[in-house]
Amino acid sequence: MKPFKFTAKQKEAQQYCSSQATHIMLEGGSRSGKTFLLTRNLVFRALKAPVSRHAILRFRFNQVKTAVLLDTFPKVMDLCFPGVSYETDKTDWYVTLPNKSEIWFSGLDDKDRTEKVLGKEFATIYLNECSQIPYKSMNMAVTRLAQKVDMVLEGKEPTELPVRMYYDLNPPSKNHWGFKMFHKKQDPESGKMLANPGDYAYFKINPEDNTENLTDNYLQTLEGLSPRMRKRFLAGDWAEATPNALFNDEIIERYRVIDGKLPDMIRIVVAVDPSGADQTNNTDNDAIGIAVVGLGTDGNAYLLEDCTVKAGPAVWGKVATDAYDRYDADVIIGEQNYGGAMVKFTIQVAKPRVPYKEVHASRGKAIRAEPISALYDAGKVRHVGYFAELEDELFAFSTSGYLGEDSPNRADAVIWALSELFSGLVRPRNESAALMPSGFHPGNYGSGAWMG
Repeated sequence: MKPFKFTAKQKEAQQYCSSQATHIMLEGGSRSGKTFLLTRNLVFRALKAPVSRHAILRFRFNQVKTAVLLDTFPKVMDLCFPGVSYETDKTDWYVTLPNKSEIWFSGLDDKDRTEKVLGKEFATIYLNECSQIPYKSMNMAVTRLAQKVDMVLEGKEPTELPVRMYYDLNPPSKNHWGFKMFHKKQDPESGKMLANPGDYAYFKINPEDNTENLTDNYLQTLEGLSPRMRKRFLAGDWAEATPNALFNDEIIERYRVIDGKLPDMIRIVVAVDPSGADQTNNTDNDAIGIAVVGLGTDGNAYLLEDCTVKAGPAVWGKVATDAYDRYDADVIIGEQNYGGAMVKFTIQVAKPRVPYKEVHASRGKAIRAEPISALYDAGKVRHVGYFAELEDELFAFSTSGYLGEDSPNRADAVIWALSELFSGLVRPRNESAALMPSGFHPGNYGSGAWMG
């Protein structure tokens, strides 16, 4: 195994990691070495201070276990600390180093586990992928940055190890607390200037700064992303915040399902949002929004697939009915204000006797989206994978209307599907009051996220 070697940019980042600041954030694009570098620094601090305690936290426990404890951490130990042994406790999920220092790995999505870990004091806390971590959870973690321990270095008198908080993220929008704290030097809630702004340092590092450790085509893969995702994962730039946005990229990222097991689905809906495309001349028309959304046994909705297509009725009708078959869906729903019975006719030509339901737009797009945004805020909607174009459309919705350039057909299809699955939430008030359980409010839908 070749010895560890810093890239030029990682050397610069290391200067920030070992600075006098208490709070240090590495921001930038994907696979730039942020997690590796901060994990290395945390281990180094643990080895300098016997019987010290440190934590690596992420929003979801399964992700910190899979991505850090079982992947990055062993690589750091092999490359940077060869010969240093450690023991892993797979009940409470922490490792013990030869000097009896401990490194704990936990998620912030489980109240009991979080309280068990944060009932302790730590000399170092590292918030990994903190674009997903709620501000309140970060604040609670900071209160545990309180362990007083000494560094014991050969030939030197013991000195106190200063407590330190590490953060990393692929920058989301400027609404995120990380931008407000580290760039604007403001308290995210009050907007007041931080009492000690010099205690918050950040450094930007991108995948192009880590090409020595990437596959030949990785940067090309990032180049092929949508403009919004390319800005975030390649350029490592913060996105401008949509004023009064209805949908928050931090929330979507927090509940995104990448490698987790899905629950069984109680009901699956294929939603169609039509445009005026005909069979032979549809180049300049809007796409036909087609989305597949399921309601899980856990009470959460799962966006399973975006099947949106720009094509005439014969094609999009087959795309929608194929999705119905593929997911063993319960119904296809279609918006009727555009084209009258055209959608129903197209679907039933493609697949006779398929269950079909008409829905009608009696309110504007942004008004229809508002109750759905409440579901997202409550953690009731999870995207299974990445849907770049669809998410771009969601982020363009605001309380003052839709601010995107093109028609949000993909987002509209998802909104129709979620409106069908959570029908009591979107009915007119005089209808929904009789249909919803006593005491129901969108904000009462438990997200499962501690301090979220």
